[in-house]
Amino acid sequence: MELVFIRHGQGEHTLDSPYSLHISDPALTKEGIIQAKTLRKQFPLSQTDVIIISPSRRTLQTVKFWSEGIECRKIVSPLVSPRMFPQKSNGKTLLCDKLFSKEQIKDEFSDCEIEENISNIYWSNGINTVSEQEFKVIAEKFLKWCKQTCKNRIYVVSHDGTITSYRQFISGKKLSRNDFPKETGWIKINY
Repeated sequence: MELVFIRHGQGEHTLDSPYSLHISDPALTKEGIIQAKTLRKQFPLSQTDVIIISPSRRTLQTVKFWSEGIECRKIVSPLVSPRMFPQKSNGKTLLCDKLFSKEQIKDEFSDCEIEENISNIYWSNGINTVSEQEFKVIAEKFLKWCKQTCKNRIYVVSHDGTITSYRQFISGKKLSRNDFPKETGWIKINY
């Protein structure tokens, strides 16, 4: 199975960091929308494609602009929600990383499925501050679910820290913030 991790397009929360990280529910900027539409050329989608999406406005918008006009399968999962990297034992979730509720997703992104077979604790809190040990369990569960969901390729639209956490887990190599993908940057991994 091929996993293609894609970071969301430029979000409002990245324009004046660290101050803008306290923006609640940041959307894509105009540049972020252009970046998302550019994904159409890099990764043309078909009806057989599967995209797993973090439950945040900027990731959902990235997929909306990328997949416009294509009725592919879009599944929202908190197992790819924002994750701080490297993990800090006393870290707190910033306002910009607050998750959409299932109801918000249904209202604003009705063409997306919601992954229901996940504990409500992850729908409430996400994976941002879970310990490394708990993340390993989550990662194993998520990757097993991916293999059951699609045998060929799955796109995962997520966040820099989350993507790097999964990459580190899969590769077994120590990574750093220098390994973060840029906006709409992508990483292919055969798993």
